[in-house]
Amino acid sequence: MKVQTPITKEHVDFYRENGFVKVDDMLTPEELADLRQYLEEAMQHDGEHTIRTDTKGGAYYRVLNQKVNTWRDHGGMALFTFHPRFAHAALELTGAKEIRVFHDHALWKMPEDSKPTPWHQDTPYWPINEAERGMMSIWIPLEDVNEENGCMAFVPKSHKLGKLPGINFRDPQNIFDYVEKGKLDDQRPVVVPLKAGSVTFHNGLTFHYAYANKTDRPRRVLAIIYMPDGITYSGKKHPVTDGLGLEPNQPLAGPLFPVVARRIENSAAQM
Repeated sequence: MKVQTPITKEHVDFYRENGFVKVDDMLTPEELADLRQYLEEAMQHDGEHTIRTDTKGGAYYRVLNQKVNTWRDHGGMALFTFHPRFAHAALELTGAKEIRVFHDHALWKMPEDSKPTPWHQDTPYWPINEAERGMMSIWIPLEDVNEENGCMAFVPKSHKLGKLPGINFRDPQNIFDYVEKGKLDDQRPVVVPLKAGSVTFHNGLTFHYAYANKTDRPRRVLAIIYMPDGITYSGKKHPVTDGLGLEPNQPLAGPLFPVVARRIENSAAQM
């Protein structure tokens, strides 16, 4: 069955050239209301499988109050983490044959004592082999976001630089110090405010940043990380893969990394 998405050729071309894209009206108002309820519940209740990355008062908490793999303890969250519209949008943007979920994460940027999320790439934090490419994220805000409450900014074409060192969120380095002179001189950051229900997708190698939250309410976001089928495990420690008995160089697959979208080459098979 073919899944309808709002993705156009213009979205695809922009994403592949720039490493990110904004897509309006990805969620219906009803879906947005459900997601707000489910994600609030998931953040308030610690389950057996969900991973909280820091506690209140911690240095990382000031940057992000984060929980990883909410879908494993909340059935409502699973409906969104594996949402066919999101996954098929990722399939269209990347051009992959199959898309798997790596993990979801709730990204609360708390009010008052908030810090920006520094410029970084996502790929250096993932336990994948150096040659792997194509992993990407959808970023879904639950309310309107702008520079006051923590919207994101991206550097166009930065995904073409390849993998650079990971940035310490608590005491960040300047990622631009790792860029070869002249490589990004013609690019300027693009700030991307969003209305609730709209999203961004970004490549795991794209430089991105999130503003501090200067308001009196949390900025609530669900992000889902997708990977094209065949991405292989490096053996590097990571909370999502630790303890699973994975062997280095084997594909990240199986029940915790399911296929959520698959390209159908034969149009007759879509009927």
